[in-house]
Amino acid sequence: MDIYEILKCLPHRYPFLLVDRIVKVEEGYLEALKNVTINEPHFTGHFPENPVMPGVLMIEALAQAGGIYAVSTNPELNPDNVEIFFMSVDNVKFRKPVIPGDQLILKIELLNKKRDIYKMSGKAYVDNKVACELVLVAMVRKKK
Repeated sequence: MDIYEILKCLPHRYPFLLVDRIVKVEEGYLEALKNVTINEPHFTGHFPENPVMPGVLMIEALAQAGGIYAVSTNPELNPDNVEIFFMSVDNVKFRKPVIPGDQLILKIELLNKKRDIYKMSGKAYVDNKVACELVLVAMVRKKK
């Protein structure tokens, strides 16, 4: 899935769209990429002398990847007519700093799905090392 297909799935836009490409989608699993560049606006204030990607943005990137998984794997959902709500995040751990020039590999694994509620495990990797991991819950519903 390229950026144009991602834009059809998510309502996010610059500077808050944090997924650049979907590499793989299969039953119970999604893998995505987020390129981290010095041009991102948060780096001007998040330690300008030693820029580090804020942890909350890694959480958001994983949540966006999870939302794409939910919408793209449910044929009953039309991406133009759904809303994705991030409901909870648990067991967040930050394992290594993410800096400009890194590429985050975002991996989402479906743990459980009940009706429109998705519980997913997410891990963000840099150079095959876990940078962030969590469990998230999201609700996907048709727009009213």
